Amino acid sequence: MNQFQDDLKGKTETLQGTRLSFIGCGAMAEAIIAGLLKKNLVKTEQVVGSHPRKDRREELQKKYWIRIFASNKDAVAFGHEPAGVNEGDKSSSIVILTVKPQRLGTILRELKEAVQVDQLVISIVAGARIETIADDLQHGSIVRAMPNTPAQIGQGMTVWTATSEVTEAQQRQIQMIFGALGRELQVEEEKMIDMATALSATGPTYTFLVMEALIDAGVHMGFSRHVAEELVLQTMLGSVLFARESQKHPAELRNMVTSPGGTSAEAIYQMEKGTLRTVLSKAVWAAYQRAESLGRKAKHDSS
Repeated sequence: MNQFQDDLKGKTETLQGTRLSFIGCGAMAEAIIAGLLKKNLVKTEQVVGSHPRKDRREELQKKYWIRIFASNKDAVAFGHEPAGVNEGDKSSSIVILTVKPQRLGTILRELKEAVQVDQLVISIVAGARIETIADDLQHGSIVRAMPNTPAQIGQGMTVWTATSEVTEAQQRQIQMIFGALGRELQVEEEKMIDMATALSATGPTYTFLVMEALIDAGVHMGFSRHVAEELVLQTMLGSVLFARESQKHPAELRNMVTSPGGTSAEAIYQMEKGTLRTVLSKAVWAAYQRAESLGRKAKHDSS
């Protein structure tokens, strides 16, 4: 398992000469496009996408000055064209699947003849197994990744794994692509993607629920909702940043602010009495089992 990547800031390596074709241009695809352009890792002429809705195509074209096709095949074919790099430089092509899970089987069969052997295929489709994608495309170089919602503001966590056919050079490209969304982590076993789906990809849901509960508690005590939101959001943000900077175990940090007989001790007692730890653990495990189930269903639907 790789360590977290260093911040890309200050690095000279880019995706020059690489063509990126986004199949399905929803929120996560847009987050990747925006992140890559913001970090100057690609130029607009290197990126294309596809989307069935005309209004969405026009929106993205106006916003990012990139070409968006109605046809998925046309977007993939873009990667076959010369990249316009300096003579002697080798171009490369990456196809990024960002479609809804229920449409994946149809789209893979549509693209089977369009994807060429030297193209790298990255899937961020929830539940889609590498085996399913490889079988439907008859293709070897495949990456399966799972980002999370904060990726849309460049503060995401993306966990990914790759087949043995993916080269070291392509792995560096993957690190740059997902690094534009926040942090990235490569894992060796695909089952860890389902685990990450339950912990980091679904994690914002748990965080938002706790956030909501704390805000409601503040309102119950008498704060206005606006004030309660400000107190809770800044407290959670500051706590996360403090934990990352201190590099201490969460239990140690908790003990630092828990005085005997104090308010924190009383609050912790009530949370332990209410089995908060157990509820969270069961929730994450249930999400993991659901992720595995969705993967099996996706494989069955594709066959």
